[in-house]
Amino acid sequence: MDVSRNRLRQAVEKGILDAGQAGLLWEFLEASAVDTPGFRFTHILYYLGGLMAIGAMSLFMTLGWESFGGWGLLGIAVAYAVAGLLLTENFLHTRRLPIPAGIIATFVVALTPLAIYGFQEAMGWWADGRVYRDYHVYIDWRWIFMELGTLAAGAILLWRYRLPFLVMPVAATLWYMSMDLTPFIFGQADVSWELRKLVSLWSGVAITLVALWIDIRTRGEKDYAFWLYIFGVTAFWGGLSLMRSDSELNKFLYFCVNMLLIFCGAALRRRVFAVFGGLGAAGYLGYLSWNVFKDSLLFPFVLTVIGLGVIWLGIIWQRHEKSISLKLRGILPKPLQDLVDRRG
Repeated sequence: MDVSRNRLRQAVEKGILDAGQAGLLWEFLEASAVDTPGFRFTHILYYLGGLMAIGAMSLFMTLGWESFGGWGLLGIAVAYAVAGLLLTENFLHTRRLPIPAGIIATFVVALTPLAIYGFQEAMGWWADGRVYRDYHVYIDWRWIFMELGTLAAGAILLWRYRLPFLVMPVAATLWYMSMDLTPFIFGQADVSWELRKLVSLWSGVAITLVALWIDIRTRGEKDYAFWLYIFGVTAFWGGLSLMRSDSELNKFLYFCVNMLLIFCGAALRRRVFAVFGGLGAAGYLGYLSWNVFKDSLLFPFVLTVIGLGVIWLGIIWQRHEKSISLKLRGILPKPLQDLVDRRG
């Protein structure tokens, strides 16, 4: 629900609130939103700067850093981590700025793979053929110690600071681990793409279920499930969408799964489900238009009628939303009912 100063002014004009109550309510809403991530210029600067720093130590690492050697990389990572922890403490406890504190703490977690890689390289435990920048590019079971260390660091800092953005590197690492463990578990140095797609799909399901469990258990204002939903749904949808099938039934089932994602997104108030579901549904309709019914005169008319029917369904839903929602909510288990009520 979008609450603006203009809406409060309209409430005053209708006699629902007096001017003093509206002013106090707006001050309360403004104060409570300061530490909630949103599309504000200040927050954009926070996240832009934080992601640039995190990317510099991970995705955008250059080969030139290999010249520092193992002990050099470990020393740099430790020095950055100590500085990051000091900044996190300052931002969180002195300046009362939880958003930049969470970003800096996440930067510290992102340094963990570099520190472990540097230590392994220094001890001579790292085989030739892989460098640190490959960590975010290639699947290799030998990254597993770096991933376990990242999970441990993320869990410790999350326990220490209770800042939701710290879940982001944990969720990303869980996805990485699912792919890197595949050749180790199946005993194949070169795993087929079909197997990788299956692993991505089922690991995405697992991460999404963990996110749902956390969402149900979390009753505060902080959203710890957000990044798990992002990576879980991305892994699931990516694995599902990359699978090939010559069966029209399977393609239709793919469309149904994407429609289910859209409904899940609406029920849980999570846009990531609706975004990927919408992309998948649009892809299937595009496939029908360009391949199955490319010479059909009726397909555009039929699709138009279906689209208008969906709009009409939305009108009916709006008219009877309360009664329909109560009936559907009654089918859900009690924990899910509480979750829907909280997010509603």
